[in-house]
Amino acid sequence: WQSLRFRWLRPLVRAGVIPHAWVQALAERFTPMKVGELSGVRTGDGRQIRCYLLSTPLLPEQIVARPELAVRRAIQAARLARELGATTIGLGAFWSVVGDKGLAVQRAVPEIHVTNGGAFTAGTVRAAIPRILEHFAASGRDLRQVTAAVVGANGVVAFGIARQIAPLVGALILVARDRERLERSAALLRRANPGVRIFTATDIAEIKRAELIFTATSDPGAVIFPEHVREGAWIYDDGRPPDVHPAVRQVPGVRVIPGGVVRPPGQMRGNLDLHFGDGTVPACLAETMILAAEEAWERKSLGPQTRLEDIQFYLQRARDLGFEILG
Repeated sequence: WQSLRFRWLRPLVRAGVIPHAWVQALAERFTPMKVGELSGVRTGDGRQIRCYLLSTPLLPEQIVARPELAVRRAIQAARLARELGATTIGLGAFWSVVGDKGLAVQRAVPEIHVTNGGAFTAGTVRAAIPRILEHFAASGRDLRQVTAAVVGANGVVAFGIARQIAPLVGALILVARDRERLERSAALLRRANPGVRIFTATDIAEIKRAELIFTATSDPGAVIFPEHVREGAWIYDDGRPPDVHPAVRQVPGVRVIPGGVVRPPGQMRGNLDLHFGDGTVPACLAETMILAAEEAWERKSLGPQTRLEDIQFYLQRARDLGFEILG
């Protein structure tokens, strides 16, 4: 609501003066609009990137409940972006799952290039994990004796995390809802890592056994709460919206590391708080910027599959253009 200048509604909703259902119904009536702009992004070779911020105020739970409305709003946003002169539109945060992860939007609006940001998001995870493991080991813990957990393990990003960390830890817990798919994923990892104990679970409570937790789900709300986490655990949260409830930070010794945070080159400025930190953006937005700058349209992320060559492309081009991966 901040982006739509309706901040005055928030205390009224909390106080019960205005029903939350009424606010949701109001939100469903709004079509996409431009609410902000990012400027000052300048690549290492001197090119400037301008980014318009578009908003349609559907909450994640509304996107899940009304998928046809969400697709319609995403298509309208793509058309608006084209009218504003953009060559590329990124489906950020929870919008990345809309319309078969952007495929339906691209089909409806072929005049603009659509990306869900998945390739560079996966790339930032790949780049961040070695640093996390190094710092974790430096705290005095032996990775070969550690139990790690991956939440959302049936997803592309989360399974990529599992493949990356499995050879380095003593035990690995894979958590997801679909048991059949989860067992297939576990079988692949067991064959590749015969010396690692690999467990599967559909109950999130199982992650309390883990000292290291990696999470990357597409759930509309938090999935990890204080009762699921042991004291002293480290949690890497790549969910958008975040998978970790804010109250988890109150568990003694717990460290929550936000994933997919990128600092674009230059002196980025804007009129909206994106809530990722000063001068930073989520990886999905950074992918949109890189794609637009490079005009490498064959590298756009669409659909459920993410190609390894695309991940490598974004990691390389990010380095060359001056994008810095922070988490």
